[in-house]
Amino acid sequence: MMPAERNGGIELLRHGDTGRISYRGQLDDALSPLGWTQLREATADRHWDCVVSSTLRRCSAFATEFAARRGLPLRLDARLIEYHFGQWQGIPIAQLQRESPEALQRYWADPERCAPPAAESFAVFRDRLFGAMDEIAIDARCGRVLVVTHGAVIRLLRCVVEARHFGDMAGIEVAHASVHPLAWAARSV
Repeated sequence: MMPAERNGGIELLRHGDTGRISYRGQLDDALSPLGWTQLREATADRHWDCVVSSTLRRCSAFATEFAARRGLPLRLDARLIEYHFGQWQGIPIAQLQRESPEALQRYWADPERCAPPAAESFAVFRDRLFGAMDEIAIDARCGRVLVVTHGAVIRLLRCVVEARHFGDMAGIEVAHASVHPLAWAARSV
């Protein structure tokens, strides 16, 4: 990918804490009080021209409040929802490490080919994110765009932009309420 034009820019914001420690995937969790605080603090002194958010509550509730408070346009985009972890959704990672350590290690090493049981196809996940990001990159030509989304989304997109193997995803730190600039150039749309 070529870097996005510099007159705008895209910044990815991971949702805040939900109080749950597991692969949440497409489970529609609410933010915990800590999660709200994390997000408000992370965005307090920053400025954007518009907001695009995943439709899952842990992203959309904050994005809706933030955009309304700042008077910014908001677009909810279901393509930005988290990866569907299949049978692993809602299962604590410590439990997966005890019960399925080999499968978990294979997934971390090669998520593209070693998905969790009954999980979303990695190609489908990647393609839906590419479509969403292509539209967001067009928006970014006119200003700064805040994208409120999820950990696996941010990891995949960073791997693409940084030309990293998808097996690096597990090693990319994406803390709750962390902000990640992303130089994404829209493909032909």
